[in-house]
Amino acid sequence: MIVMRMIMLSLTCLLAIKAGAADFPGSADLEALPRPAHANIVDYHMDPSVERSYPQGSVSRIGGRLRLEGEVQAQGHLTALTYEMAQGHNPVEALDKARHDLQQQSAIPLFWCEGRDCGSSNVIANAIFGKSRLYGPDGQQAYLLLRLAAPQENTLLVLYAITRGNRRGYLHVEQLNATSPLGEQVANPSTLLRQLRRDGELHLPMLETKPDAVWTDLLSRVLAMDGDLAVVIGGPQAEKWRDALVERRIRIARLQVDAARPAGLYVKP
Repeated sequence: MIVMRMIMLSLTCLLAIKAGAADFPGSADLEALPRPAHANIVDYHMDPSVERSYPQGSVSRIGGRLRLEGEVQAQGHLTALTYEMAQGHNPVEALDKARHDLQQQSAIPLFWCEGRDCGSSNVIANAIFGKSRLYGPDGQQAYLLLRLAAPQENTLLVLYAITRGNRRGYLHVEQLNATSPLGEQVANPSTLLRQLRRDGELHLPMLETKPDAVWTDLLSRVLAMDGDLAVVIGGPQAEKWRDALVERRIRIARLQVDAARPAGLYVKP
């Protein structure tokens, strides 16, 4: 029995060594983002000071010039790593799981897209990340830009998932710790609508306070993108938010209030 235990322990150690050897030399997972299941690090680098522009909308190149529908710019310490997924494991699903886990930690999605809604994979891979191995079919990609919660509110986390034509799947991750405050950053309407449809709810702590112009405008644009979507507004100020949205020409029949729910939006059953 003792001999068998020693053999099993030795095999476990050998497997662990083998798994570790598959990673890029000197690499390490990010503290804010656990490693995806069935993935190895195939590229890794750090830069103590770099300026980055991360898309907050569709990406394309027109007349040789990079075109971004929106962007978040920041300068700071960058850690970038690329995971290669094992065969049969979808990097887009890994990104979506990471999104869900990070939002449970109060991270704020600033932009999230999937497939052709992201724009050109070629441009994202080469012009945004400078990594040709991330280029694949536009329909097989996903991109996510988040801002971490306090006390890391000046940290951006970017994830890009792609399955190439050769069926190799990659999840690229970048963490930028900005050296100056990021200021106010809000998600674009398409990101909030995608999240509301996918998850059935949006937790928005700002709805605990009286309506402000920025968020009233943003939420009215979200609801205007889908005129058939009916929602429940939660939080102690729900009635005031409903009235503010009605003033922005959102039909009152689409808006139900429930002060007993946590502050946020919920798809109406």
